[in-house]
Amino acid sequence: MAVRPGWQGRFYEDFEVGDVYQHPLGRTISETDNTWFTLLTMNTNQAHFNAQVGESSEFGRMLVVSPLTIAIAMGQSVTDTSQNAFANLGVDELRLTAPVFVGDTIWSESIVLGMRGSGSRPQAGIVSVKTRTLNQDAVEVLSFKRAFYVHRRGAQAAESLFPQAATPLTVEGA
Repeated sequence: MAVRPGWQGRFYEDFEVGDVYQHPLGRTISETDNTWFTLLTMNTNQAHFNAQVGESSEFGRMLVVSPLTIAIAMGQSVTDTSQNAFANLGVDELRLTAPVFVGDTIWSESIVLGMRGSGSRPQAGIVSVKTRTLNQDAVEVLSFKRAFYVHRRGAQAAESLFPQAATPLTVEGA
């Protein structure tokens, strides 16, 4: 019986300029998500948490608070881009191109724009990507460029910390 590792993410060597990753998990934004994130970030614009204010706006309903959309989009990209990263270096050209509303489902995809080895950290490289986020109607709602340090394959700092059980998991013992 073999232990089969789950998806471990990409290492520096796995990236190629021009590759596009369509991140696998869409996310439907609930009213609770929006309200909690608005309160957590101390955003006092009532367009995000007051239905009456939202209904009287040009959109006719409450808007999802922008930092939540940004956080979800960046999070969606981690599985394919920065799961093995150890530092974000910057986010540039952030664009909020269409409103997001409660009940919208957003999906993100990223394209690799560039990569270079690190002179000061030989066990890592720098990768830059552009990520865009689409709603359920395929309308782009967000885009940004991001650069991050990512480990090279075999880097000691990237080794798995999964604990080894004293007793192996077996079909017979399950």
